[in-house]
Amino acid sequence: MGEIIIAYWSGSGNTEAMASMVAKGVEAAGKSAKVVSIDDFQASELKDEAVFALGCPAMGDEVLEETIVEPFVAEVEKFASGKKIGLFGSYGWGDGEWMRNWAEQMKNAGAEVFGGEDAICVEAPDGEAEEKCMQLGKQLASC
Repeated sequence: MGEIIIAYWSGSGNTEAMASMVAKGVEAAGKSAKVVSIDDFQASELKDEAVFALGCPAMGDEVLEETIVEPFVAEVEKFASGKKIGLFGSYGWGDGEWMRNWAEQMKNAGAEVFGGEDAICVEAPDGEAEEKCMQLGKQLASC
């Protein structure tokens, strides 16, 4: 496994920036990263990957984006068992409940989850968020 896919959806650009930071961590650990928007990517393309990352900001009442990301994640759930999945994203309100729920959803599907509440930030990522995202990338690269 030389390349780690980082698939994300971003409404404001914050989660897109975080995806780039995760990629920097992957590359710093000696692997290559492929950053893709979920808008232009099929969940089935992750089926044969042992390790990958997913990013989505909190939407509405602290939920995943419902028209693109929810169906994507539902598809990933079907083959998540045994996978190592990194989760990340930004939010503008609340306390990170969307990420706790998402991490639990993936764990219940049989995945080993990395990132979770560590790789989240309020609004635009700052230096602390960049470090956490880079750490997530390094963790995934070491799997």
